Amino acid sequence: MPRPPSGGPAPADVDVAGGAPSTTDAPAQADARRLAEVGALLVMVAWAANFIIVKGAIATVPPIGFAFVRFLFAGLVLLAILRLREGSAGLPRALVVPLAILGGLGFGVYQVLWSSGLTVTTAGTSALLVATTPIWTVLVAVAMRTEAPDRARFVGAAVGFAGVALVVAARGLDLAATGLGDMLTLAAAVCWGSYLALSAPLLATLSPLRLTTWAILFGTVVMAIPGSLQLADAGPGWVTPETLAAIVYSGIVAGGLANVLIFRAIAVVGPSRVANLQLLVPALAVLFAAVALGEPILAGQVLGGAVIVAGILIARRAPAGPPPGGRRVPEPTPLTGA
Repeated sequence: MPRPPSGGPAPADVDVAGGAPSTTDAPAQADARRLAEVGALLVMVAWAANFIIVKGAIATVPPIGFAFVRFLFAGLVLLAILRLREGSAGLPRALVVPLAILGGLGFGVYQVLWSSGLTVTTAGTSALLVATTPIWTVLVAVAMRTEAPDRARFVGAAVGFAGVALVVAARGLDLAATGLGDMLTLAAAVCWGSYLALSAPLLATLSPLRLTTWAILFGTVVMAIPGSLQLADAGPGWVTPETLAAIVYSGIVAGGLANVLIFRAIAVVGPSRVANLQLLVPALAVLFAAVALGEPILAGQVLGGAVIVAGILIARRAPAGPPPGGRRVPEPTPLTGA
């Protein structure tokens, strides 16, 4: 069955990543689910490792400049994949401005804040704070009246914020150094959570691949001027085999190909399952940072991370759907890769 010419969501019998029609053969379906979950697990490992890759790279490459080049590559790779899988790469004219604003927030402002914060905080702490994204998504969705103001959502948010306090307090609050990095990272998580909630209505018109591709490209535009200025000030010295490899990994593997695997996993096993797997990312990132960067694993980080996860799980116990008179929108694509 062909895709809608507008680039809208795939019909029910076609996966959102542009794969083959579903089959009623039970063994084949079981194999497809296993492969999708393995692919999603590999993406979680790739996203966790990306915190360490970016942390190492921005020691020599200016942070916003690195993010600009990284997402320029990711956007172009996804644009090519979009054209190949869906037969076109354009946007409906009416959605250009809304998606430009959302992409600027969710990828442009987010990356400016996150990459800048990462220069003065640890990779493990960054991963734990970014893991609060689902809490911000829920709060924004409640404010938009696309989710009901259930008590579980507010309790989960409160528990999650307690976890944030534990993570930040683990190394002490110093606004002149690491504390500032933590605050920038938390602000980045607010931007990303808001993007996921605000962009969800567009999934009624656009496939997740098309939405993410253009949001990344619009976000890259936001990063272009500050990123280019940082790279110009740094001179050519940052161009080394190591930094180029980091850009390729972070942009193409963690940013481009990982999203394709996630879209396929969402189509096969559902967004809730993928969202649950994403709870592995901060834990893996803390472990990778300890091994690769020598970052200490602090008791406050472990306890705070567990409390954040508990808050997310509590919030997810709330029934899905809008309040009476609210708007029902598709579930946002659970992408939290930094």
